[in-house]
Amino acid sequence: MFTSQTSSFQDSIDVEERDDFDSEEIAGYNQKSQLNCYYTIYLYQGTSLTLIDSSLPSEAEPELRTYISRRLSKGALLGGMGNIATVELSIPEESVGCYCCLLEQERSPEQPDADGNGYVICFMGGSEKGLNLFRIELDKYVQGLHCSLQTPELQNLETEVRPYLSRWFDESVMHIYRVVQLVQSNISFLLHAALSQTHVEVINSEERTKADVSRFIKAASLQGLSQQDPTAASLCKAISEDTQSNLVIDCSVSPPMLTHTVSNRFCDDWIQAFLNAAERCNPFLLRQILENFKLKAIQDMNSLKRFVRQAEMSHYALFRCCQFLQGCGNGDVLLQNARAEHSDLPEACSIIAVLEEFIKEQSQAQA
Repeated sequence: MFTSQTSSFQDSIDVEERDDFDSEEIAGYNQKSQLNCYYTIYLYQGTSLTLIDSSLPSEAEPELRTYISRRLSKGALLGGMGNIATVELSIPEESVGCYCCLLEQERSPEQPDADGNGYVICFMGGSEKGLNLFRIELDKYVQGLHCSLQTPELQNLETEVRPYLSRWFDESVMHIYRVVQLVQSNISFLLHAALSQTHVEVINSEERTKADVSRFIKAASLQGLSQQDPTAASLCKAISEDTQSNLVIDCSVSPPMLTHTVSNRFCDDWIQAFLNAAERCNPFLLRQILENFKLKAIQDMNSLKRFVRQAEMSHYALFRCCQFLQGCGNGDVLLQNARAEHSDLPEACSIIAVLEEFIKEQSQAQA
């Protein structure tokens, strides 16, 4: 039983050794080379596309326009929702992941039935699979353009629109990489804070660093998954009854100093996977590892829930619960969430209280 559990966990953190990303993509991320990223923005009126600005080579842009026109004619681009696919263009990479989004303009009272008016924004770089990992961030980033795209003339092209489009990769994809680079092996403290819903405070830093850490915690936490995956509801609804100190990251020194740090064996076991991916400068791999981290936490939470139900009827199941918590290395977080979810179930609360006492005794014995 516990051998298979260990094997499954090792599979999760060894993602970088498997073929989740092709070798060419991984090879494109190292300290000596920089990923080429491109953007294009078109004015879309009726059925025609008019180029406004692009960072693509001149021979590649018409190829992209043909592709976008084909997607529009098939109704494959919905307003405000990004579409990601692989495109082949006359660029050094030949084929890249392409994110496309149609931003529709509000219909005027004079032309309430006018359709197809708006802008098509395209971001190209990396692979289709890689960009799919950042779909939410890319959708949000494109929506940030709305206020800058008020008139077809775009007099603010050079001052606002072009600089904004040029930063898409840095702002939407690289934040996880920057956080791992910032805290290095202390990443386990951030992972634990995300799972336990501990507030993280960043002091003496630039606003960008604060935003990066906030986005990392949000990406690593399990809040919000309940709308997508009912099995994750227990982790999303959990609210700790314990009074916890904020994790503080002081960036006035280098490397940053962290105080009120808490971690566990589960979070510590993921440190090397994050550091390895950061060393390879691969933000897509980092995001995949982060998703695997969350998936493993959800699986363990579901296992604990099953054991708790069984333990209400079997002392042996209670013993298995203790063994599981001892083996998973994440007992403090799992019990915190289980206690919150089962707060209105007296029998389950009794089982959880016994398990918490067991974990406490184990911690004291190891201290």
